[in-house]
Amino acid sequence: MTENKKRPGAGLTPFFEAKSIAIIGASEETTKIGGRPVHMLIKHGYSGAIYPINPKGGTIQGLAAYRTVLDTPTAPDLAVLAVPAQSTLAALRDCAARGIKAVIVLSSGFVEAGPHGASLQAELVDIARVHNIRLLGPNCLGAVNVSTRLIGSFSIALEEHMPPIGHVGIVSQSGNVGSHTMQSVARRGMGVSRFMATGNEADVDIADGIAALVEDADTHIILCCIETCRDADKLIAALRLARERCKPVIILKIGSTEKGQAAAASHTGALTGSDAVIDAVFRRYGALRVRSVEALIDIGHAASLLLPKRIPSNDAMILVAASGGFGIMMADAMSEAGMTMPGLTSTTQQRVREIVPTASTGNPVDASAQMSSHPGILLNMLGALLDDPSEASLALFMSLSLYNARLRDIYLEALAQVRASHPHRLIIVISQGPPDVVEKIGALGIPVFSSIDAAATGMADLCQLGRLMETSAMPQRHIDTAAIDPTVFHNEFQAKLALGRAGIEVPREIMAQNIDDAVRAAKAIGYPVVMKIVSTDIAHKTEIGGVTLNLDHAEAVRVAYVQMQANVARHAPEAHIDGMLVAPMIRGGVEMIAGISQDPVFGPIVMVGMGGIYAEVLNDVAVQTAPVSDEEALTMIRSLKMFPLLDGVRGHDKADIIAAAQSVARLSEFACRHRNDISEIDLNPILVRPQGEGVVVLDALMIPRTEPAH
Repeated sequence: MTENKKRPGAGLTPFFEAKSIAIIGASEETTKIGGRPVHMLIKHGYSGAIYPINPKGGTIQGLAAYRTVLDTPTAPDLAVLAVPAQSTLAALRDCAARGIKAVIVLSSGFVEAGPHGASLQAELVDIARVHNIRLLGPNCLGAVNVSTRLIGSFSIALEEHMPPIGHVGIVSQSGNVGSHTMQSVARRGMGVSRFMATGNEADVDIADGIAALVEDADTHIILCCIETCRDADKLIAALRLARERCKPVIILKIGSTEKGQAAAASHTGALTGSDAVIDAVFRRYGALRVRSVEALIDIGHAASLLLPKRIPSNDAMILVAASGGFGIMMADAMSEAGMTMPGLTSTTQQRVREIVPTASTGNPVDASAQMSSHPGILLNMLGALLDDPSEASLALFMSLSLYNARLRDIYLEALAQVRASHPHRLIIVISQGPPDVVEKIGALGIPVFSSIDAAATGMADLCQLGRLMETSAMPQRHIDTAAIDPTVFHNEFQAKLALGRAGIEVPREIMAQNIDDAVRAAKAIGYPVVMKIVSTDIAHKTEIGGVTLNLDHAEAVRVAYVQMQANVARHAPEAHIDGMLVAPMIRGGVEMIAGISQDPVFGPIVMVGMGGIYAEVLNDVAVQTAPVSDEEALTMIRSLKMFPLLDGVRGHDKADIIAAAQSVARLSEFACRHRNDISEIDLNPILVRPQGEGVVVLDALMIPRTEPAH
């Protein structure tokens, strides 16, 4: 199983394609965990062999039962364990002896139940590894193949009806969330291909599930519910595979990943939360993250209608309503969601006025009630708008029109014809129903959103998904680890020397051990200078009066030296002082922050943001797993809310963002190279000078690792 685990999805075929299934712990009672899989396999028409296993033998639900899986006529392809936790070890050993290579453990009472359960789960894993068995669960809702009616689950979502056969694959760590998603998908008229709930993930994890759905020819879109990530490399490999196969992955991430170490002394530790890290991983490898089950279903439904050619990346919208008030509401919501509304060309406006003389031809278009007086009028108006060279998507607000029989027929006829005449253009409808009409519109390949706000956020998500699918994933890069000179942790001076050797620009600085040394250093560097306390015990020097700026003569240096010593004695009397750092006083530019932290799952994380003493207050940062390329670092910088400060806002000089991006990329490479030794790096501030003048790191902090690297 070690080899299987290196490639996500390996060995999972029996969970979906088994020709025979053993239910160990099978029961005559269809309400029990061991009775429901047998009942549903029979009810929904599974065509393979079903082997109920129960120590009493006899018959169960009309099928011959066997005392042990060792007694079945043939070795089952798949075993489903529905026995108490204490009995699973013996049952799994019997499966191993029978040569079964895929086992679902539905039972609970393992790691989620405390130390004893964790010990049981560890034994399950040991048995599975020795016998090369893929183990789904324990404490899970199993797996389902809708087309073959293979049900290795006890989910109540399947008791009455199977979902329709289709192209939406679902994988979830939470069984209940996954089950709810499967029901919701079916209620929205979408068909399901396969379902998997991974539970405790003793072996098969969420990445395996994603990869298995990517490899399935019947699955075109993947809906995923994640609580945490246990294996970064596998998840990244699965998402890469999905992007390569052009299969959208939409993820509902609930909760936060396990917190890394406490924020220690650096700004970086306080600014790189685990949830932000996994968010960045999803973006980097092409998955769309949504924030609610409703959004998961809405975007999944819309994307399934638009595959493979019409998922938009252009955020331009043309908005149409029969009321100016609703048009304004649409414009407000779309703007807040980040969508744009281009002006219509004079040709488009003229065509619309010729068709609907009472229309207001701005964007949004107030088409008045006249637009729905005849199918031809609506068809011609929508056609004129879709011919606009902006290539914008079109949103049509219908209010309650679909509940009126006359208007409903007009809208359906016009939408069917405009869909046929403009097959590659994206049209969405905003309406609350009725459900049968919404289903008819969806069948035309036109997504329907129930509200203006849902349409706005939905379109923003769809455009992000389109851009993610268009963007090629960065090539995998491997950077060998290397031991680092431990002196880099001694103080800021040593840290900067190491950074300078890594290609990151630092100023010329001199360490002084007394007042006379400080004066000589200032003269050698050239006035004005900065003087700073150097101590590993003092992370934020400004907070205790450990930094003095703009010292422009020798006496100022002497006075500052004495005052700073007094400040340290008053605020940090136990701190060990390595000396005073004398550095040039550098002016001009914009302050940024960059840093590295260690995520317990994803390893080194690089962060960049707006810096200075208010970095944590501003909290304007971008994060990504390290290493990053120069291009990726530049994208991170451009994503900052306060990027206009770097881009020459209000007549200021443009900052050298190219040099800033290069420094962030070199920092990320440095962190990967020394990932075994460095826990955090904090560069704050980095002064980004005017364009063409580079950057310089004014302060640096490195914190050693105290725990083994992942």
